[in-house]
Amino acid sequence: MHTFASSRRCVNRSKAPSKALVLLAMLALALVACTSPATDDNNLSNRPIRVVTTTGIVGDLVRNIGGEQVSVVSLMGPGIDPHLYKASAGDVIRLQEADIIFYNGLHLEAAMGEVLERMQGQIRTVAVTAGIPREALLPSDEYENQYDPHVWFDVTLWKQAATYVRDALIDLDPSSAPVYRANADAYLRQLDEVHAYVLEQSATIPAEQRVLITAHDAFRYFGRAYGFEVRGLQGISTATEAGAADVQNLAEFIVARRIPAIFVETSVPPRAIEAVQAAVRARGFEVTIGGELFSDSLGSPDTPEGTYIGMVRHNVDTIVSAMRGR
Repeated sequence: MHTFASSRRCVNRSKAPSKALVLLAMLALALVACTSPATDDNNLSNRPIRVVTTTGIVGDLVRNIGGEQVSVVSLMGPGIDPHLYKASAGDVIRLQEADIIFYNGLHLEAAMGEVLERMQGQIRTVAVTAGIPREALLPSDEYENQYDPHVWFDVTLWKQAATYVRDALIDLDPSSAPVYRANADAYLRQLDEVHAYVLEQSATIPAEQRVLITAHDAFRYFGRAYGFEVRGLQGISTATEAGAADVQNLAEFIVARRIPAIFVETSVPPRAIEAVQAAVRARGFEVTIGGELFSDSLGSPDTPEGTYIGMVRHNVDTIVSAMRGR
């Protein structure tokens, strides 16, 4: 998979935490030090577990495994870009009040990871990607010794995250272990079904025509799992900015390959993809914007896309429909 990195300006926020984030982390530790741990105020068997997650995608996973045993608050709602998200003082307080915190890990949450790292040892924090073998991860093209965090686009990898969440909840609340196991078994069957659906829909596009072009490089796991060549205008992190040369190079590629459609993302402003479309048009070829894909966040609550499974189905349906010219 080739990326256009030559003219991008890249900021590794995970290595350079802002003073504000450090202060927030210090505030979190001070709050923890001044109050008793959240799990001490009641027996967990008498109330739902207070869970805080960073993204809605992780929150949906925990709700499916935890069921009625958990009360989940996700800090990042629909349309929020986790690569650029900065924790607020209110977020730190919510984190401090949790019994357990689940986050993606692999630097998806960027500098917010500094806050989570400083809370470890005081409150249980679980990176759901820690349950995925490192050899199954794709290396980052931008950051040395790091991995692409967008593992949920391969449903089989998200199954491994689900079992890791199950085990973390059992470790916290052993008395409810049968519930977590039953919920996980049911959810894993649903994930098997949606994985088969994506394979089936992808197969309707000839292999040589499966070229997916999006705003940022979030779909590499999707491409590997379902047979798509993937190109992202921006890098793995949206903190990496695309330059004019990136736009022109991608436009040349689209014209040369006669790509019929490109896609915007709900959590990334559309202007960069629209610039690519204009550059293609200037070369005498028309590429359509095939629709909006969910990449780093779910859709609105109470919509099908507000769940992980609904999001996956929406994405593959949108991709296939545009590539088949419907």
